[in-house]
Amino acid sequence: MKQLSAKELGIGALAGLTAALLVYGATTQPLLFILFGALSALPILLVGLGWGNVAVVVAVVVASVIGAVWQSMYFGVFTLVLTLIPAWLSHLANLARPASELGGPDHLMAWYPISDIMLHLCGLTAVTVIIAGAIMGYNADLVGQVVDAYVSAVNQQSPDLQLDPIAIAKMKSLMLYMIPVVWGMIWVMMLLAAYYVAIRIVAASRHNLRPREDIPSSLRMNRNAIFVFLVAIVAMFLGGVVGLIAAAVLGAFGAGFITSGFASLHYRTRGKDWRIPVLVLCYLASFLLTLPLLIILVLGLYDTRKAISLTPNKNADTSKPTDTKI
Repeated sequence: MKQLSAKELGIGALAGLTAALLVYGATTQPLLFILFGALSALPILLVGLGWGNVAVVVAVVVASVIGAVWQSMYFGVFTLVLTLIPAWLSHLANLARPASELGGPDHLMAWYPISDIMLHLCGLTAVTVIIAGAIMGYNADLVGQVVDAYVSAVNQQSPDLQLDPIAIAKMKSLMLYMIPVVWGMIWVMMLLAAYYVAIRIVAASRHNLRPREDIPSSLRMNRNAIFVFLVAIVAMFLGGVVGLIAAAVLGAFGAGFITSGFASLHYRTRGKDWRIPVLVLCYLASFLLTLPLLIILVLGLYDTRKAISLTPNKNADTSKPTDTKI
């Protein structure tokens, strides 16, 4: 941990203020809730990856205190929950130990693997979605009210179009479990995007504590995540509260495997002349169709490994870190 200084305290406080304002923007703009919520993680990640644990703790405390004083105690707790995940991710990213402890050379340092960071990210996101759903009272009745309001709006605009009651009931049942899945997927992808942007910024400013890694070769899911993913699929068929919890877990870990699959695709096509058109086609097809997305998911499930970045020290040239597969 770096020595405590007024500069770090000031940077942490500024990051906390920025995060609190972004969280407030997320609550006042429902249509942009996910975007502003993910952006609130960016200042926390920046200060954590660039200035260490002291600065990030200051940022989290300042953000939650400002939220509690400015709005309410509930808003302060909500801000605390949103900022704790990026703070924890930055802490994990800065962890390192001598490579000799893992059987490597004595003069190198081994950094916490991205695969394990992804495991924490997916797990914490799933827990956050579950807690948020419990607080807001998410259940079949709430989803039914939303679907009924949508059907009513459709009937007012097109009176001749009458939806089948059986189809409406099926829509309610599908939406009940799809919403937690989508929430989990979006939050994981947005937080991962914020993490990627943060490491690029701190690396460009030369404040990075962790060496910049080659994401296509190192971003994979932990092998243990496969068991969590499979258990979530089985648990969804149980229905009820267990099914809803499993849906949040399935969405979060599914997003992790999808991003891992895309990273593996980038790595496997590197150096190929047809790389760009194939990647563009895969991205477009995955956004428009379900089958290509499932193929990417399977690729992420297949290519699970742990790549550990090894560097001489934090002041060494980090543009080309050495990755070892375990």
